[in-house]
Amino acid sequence: MCRSIKTLRPPVTPEVSDEDIRAAALQYVRKVSGFRAPAAHNREVFDQAVDAVAAATRELLDGLQVRGATPARPC
Repeated sequence: MCRSIKTLRPPVTPEVSDEDIRAAALQYVRKVSGFRAPAAHNREVFDQAVDAVAAATRELLDGLQVRGATPARPC
């Protein structure tokens, strides 16, 4: 479906930034909605969807346990 969205989980991508997550969320919402850039009257709901997908993605990545990966150590 969204071939341009890269895998964000470790160890494939060891460092995932908020920008990486936001870019993936934006690509997903663009694909699902069919709009590259929404019209002004759809901008708010489009942006809310991107925020929700980004939050769900962060929650997913934070909760994943990858076999063989070293657990993150607190600083």
